Order: sequence, then C-alpha cells, then structure tokens
Amino acid sequence: MSTQSGNKYPPAVVPDRLFADADAESRWRARFHAARISVPEWARDAPDANVYVSNASGVWEVYTWDRATDSHRRVTDRPNGTLHATPAPDGSAVWWFDDTDGDEFGSWVSQPFDGDSSAATKPLPEVHDGYPAGLELGSRVIAVGVSTDDGSELFAKIGDKTERFYSHSDDAGIASLSRDESLVAISHSEHGDSRHPALRVLATDGFATVAEKYDGEGKGLSALEFSPLPGDQRLLVLHERRGREELLIWDVRADTETELEIDLPGEVVADWYPDARALLVVHFHQGRSSLHRYDLDTASLSSVDTPAGRIGGAGVRPDGTIEYSWSSAAEPTAVRGRAADGTDAVLLAPPGEQAPGSSPVTDAFVEGVGGQVHALVSRPADAGPGPLPTVFSLHGGPHAADEDRFSAYRATWLDAGFAVVEVNYRGSTGYGSAWRDAIEGRPGLTELEDVAAVHDWAVESGLSDKDKCVVNGASWGGYLSLLALGTQPTRWAAGIAGVPVADYVAAYEDEMEQLRSFDRALFGGAPSDVPAVYKECSPITYVDAVAAPVLILAGDNDPRCPIRQIENYLDRLGARDAPHEFYRYDAGHGSLVIAETIKQTSIEVDFALRALR
Repeated sequence: MSTQSGNKYPPAVVPDRLFADADAESRWRARFHAARISVPEWARDAPDANVYVSNASGVWEVYTWDRATDSHRRVTDRPNGTLHATPAPDGSAVWWFDDTDGDEFGSWVSQPFDGDSSAATKPLPEVHDGYPAGLELGSRVIAVGVSTDDGSELFAKIGDKTERFYSHSDDAGIASLSRDESLVAISHSEHGDSRHPALRVLATDGFATVAEKYDGEGKGLSALEFSPLPGDQRLLVLHERRGREELLIWDVRADTETELEIDLPGEVVADWYPDARALLVVHFHQGRSSLHRYDLDTASLSSVDTPAGRIGGAGVRPDGTIEYSWSSAAEPTAVRGRAADGTDAVLLAPPGEQAPGSSPVTDAFVEGVGGQVHALVSRPADAGPGPLPTVFSLHGGPHAADEDRFSAYRATWLDAGFAVVEVNYRGSTGYGSAWRDAIEGRPGLTELEDVAAVHDWAVESGLSDKDKCVVNGASWGGYLSLLALGTQPTRWAAGIAGVPVADYVAAYEDEMEQLRSFDRALFGGAPSDVPAVYKECSPITYVDAVAAPVLILAGDNDPRCPIRQIENYLDRLGARDAPHEFYRYDAGHGSLVIAETIKQTSIEVDFALRALR
C-alpha cells in the first residue's frame, strides 16, 4: 500500500490491490478498463459524419466516425480528457469545449472533421471565455451562451458579424435554433428561479422577441428541439403543469400550443422523427426507461421494444433507424441500432474485451415521512441471507436519479462483499414535480429523512448489518454524506464524500455563477438573505458531532464544489482529531481519466473495509 503525499491533511491510503484472489482483482479492474462509447451524433446535413466520445484510450476523448468508409479516429488528446463535442451541420468540422484541467471554464473550438486537436481554432474570438451555456450550430447562424460571475451572455455569429444579443445577471442559455435558422429559443430565469426556467424565442434578424412562454411559479419549461423541417416553426417543449414533466408542441409563429397527453406513468423526454410526423419518446419510471413512438397525426403511442434497463441516449436517423444506448445493472452498455423493420443489433462495438457483468438490482418501496421512497438494492452474487455490510450510495444532482444501469463502481462494492442501496430521495427526478421540489427551503436534511427511512427498512428487513453501514456519494451525494455523518452519527460506521459541498457559505462564495443561481432558488435566497437556512443545511455546522471515520476526495480545479470550503471542513475535523483521510487530485468535478477513476475507487473501497474492521 502507498499513501498520498503533498498535503497537510491525513493522506488517503492507496492500496496496491483490493482482492487477494487474482481473478477477483482482474475482474473489477476490467470493468473500468473496458472501452465504452456514447451514442454517435451525426451531422445534420451529412449523416455519414458522426461524432462520439469514448474512453478507449484510457481517457474520455472525442472520436469521429465516417460511416461511408467505416473509419474511426480519435480527434482530441488532452491530459484530463474532453467530453463535450458536436459536428458542424455540413460535417466538415468538429466543435468541442476547451477548458483547463477540468475546470469547465473556457471556449468552444473547431477543427476539421479529418483533423486533430492540433488544428483546432477558436471560431468565435469575439466571445470571451466562460462556463458553457448552450451551443447551436447552423449553416448561417451560430448561437452560443457563456456564463461568468457577472451572469449570462448570449451571442450570435451571422456571416462575419458576431454580436451579443442577450445578457442578464440571472442564469440563461441557448436552447434551440430553428431549421431555417430564423428563430432562436433561449431559456432564462429573469423571474429569479433558475430551477423553473421560462422560454423566449427571438428572430435572428435583429433579435426582436417573437414569443414568450412562462408557466408561473414552480412550473418550469424546457425547450427540446425545433422541428427538423425547414419553415416549420414548431418547438418541442417539456412542461410540468400537471405535476410532472410532459410534452407540448409550441407553434411559435402562430403562438399556439398543443399539449400531448401520453398515457405513461413517470416522466418523458422526446425528439423528432426526421419527417416531423412522430416523436421518439424516452420514458422514465421507477429507475428504468423505455422507448416509444408517438404518432402526431393519430395521437397514438406504440412501444419500441427494449429490455428492462436504462436508455442512455436515443435518436432517429434520416433512414428511420433508431440508435440508442442501453444497459442494465447486470449487463454492460451497448450502442444499438433498430431498423424500421424491427431488426435490432449492436451498432458500435467498442474495441477490446467487453466488461464482465454484475448482479441485478431489485426494488424496495419504503414509506417515508414525505411519501413512498424508491430504492434500488443490489446484493453480492455469492452472499448469504444477511445481514450484510451495506453501502448507501447517494446520487448527485440533486436533480437526478439512480437507475437500473451498468456501473463498474457499484459492481466493485458488490465484489468486496457489500450490499448496495441506492436511494431516490426527495429531490430526485422522475417521480413528479412535487417530489423533486420537496427539498426547497430545507435541502439536505429533507433528503436524509428519506435515507433514514430506507436505512431503517434495510436493517429491520435483515439486509443490512446495523453496525456496518457506510454512507457515500459524490457531488450532491458527497454533500449528503457529510451532512449524514453530522446529523445521523449513530447510523453510520464510515462515510465517504467525493467532491462534496462541506461548508455551504464558502462554497457559494467560490462556485460558478450558474450554481449560485441554482442555490438561490433552492435555499430561498443567497446566504446574506437566509443565513439561518444555509447554516442549518451545511455539513460544517455539525462537524463536531461526526463520530465515524471520514474519507473526502476533491479536485483542485472544481468550479462546482471548490476546494477552499472542503479545506475549511478538514481543518475543523483536524482540530478535534477526528479520524479522517483526504485524497486530492489535479482535475475538476471528477476525472475523465480511467486510471484515476480506478485509483479513487480502490481508495474508497479499501477505506470502508479498514473502517469496518
């Protein structure tokens, strides 16, 4: 074993291996090393020119795929990886976001489709660097959004002229560009609530407002895509007028709308078919997703058969083929293509060996103080009846959800003999607007009421050993883990927090403006407006009550959960000699480097095993 050096805090132990058994050691590492790819995005006017991201090189980078010649090329090569990219409409170029060491602050650059990152140039030199706030590429119009500490600015380049057409101190972004490039839709929060945005559509000829849509307090609107047909000014929109995210079509020029009543539980998102006569609907319900076709002429819904699991992205090509990513907890991710005749096959097989499989998840529905809580439960394949050491893995977001999807991370905990419980606490998406928004005014503590209910169930049902329960998570999940250790100290034998919020007031001071805007909406104002709420909901308030060993992992360049506020929390732990370890790495809000991900996973699992011993 080795220990991390170079900081003033107790360094995390980096184990040489997790398992004495050679096969077990090889298997968990193989899951991370196995190449993965995203669903390819094709150029609008040149569908043979495709862009995707993959970790085949050991780092998540951008690749191109020329379908005409079936040739694949890695086109970016950066130490901390590249995740955001899109093709130009004519397929001649690839645009990707260029930040510094994972700090998310930078600019969009462009390079030839058949070139590499050494040929990248900044096509919008008049647009200053910032955090990305949307990009729409047309053949005549390019619209790009930038966020800084001063707020949001939106720019458009038409011909040789670039101009700023919108600015505001609150969060805003580019949402969609019409197919004829005469209209641009933007999302904004001028009403003061970035969690429930409004929409505005402007004419690109002069940027006069064409139409507005705002559904009022607590009801957000999200623009998905304009119709793919030239001259068709219909915009596909998500609304939540009936307490969950549903679809409507807004004819912007006529300023009329049609709400689509789709008879499915849970929530949906969608994209257009190429002829704009149907929608490809991705449906999410209780941790699983499915595909459907919605025919706009007949208002009929038909299933696109896929196995139970998670759809990680989907689209319809010009020839009608549906391309999508699928996985389940037991089976690794595959990118598949479903032809119009129903034939379904693997579309893109990553190079090398496929990841070893893992155990399936089962569902638990637990009554909590705010309603029924859904959790996904995994058990080691060779486990006895229990009770078992258990990791309560809390997802980030908070507006996200744990799903029946393949996770090399979850599988490693199972291999180490832990049961894994993933809680879709209040604040999670996919369970309706009221469930998602229930944390407003009291974030963190509300979610932990649900975690406590599921923890009680897991112990009482015989699944979990009450003396061997570990709470862990990253980002918002890391925040919840630290808050749980301080407010529920008797429940946890150890806690692990990756890139967490630890001191909320200091985090607010240092974080990117988009998150400050989010926090103001979530807490009911800035720390100066509602200081008592920030104090009540901040982990550092309860640091003196922490009794279990704590592991914290953090990136030096993280704009979301900045390093200073984590150091404040570590200083407080150190002042009272509380058992803790710290791992610090040179990246941002997580790492795109597979070797680094493996290292951090080994640190976490080894820490938990040592803490329970």
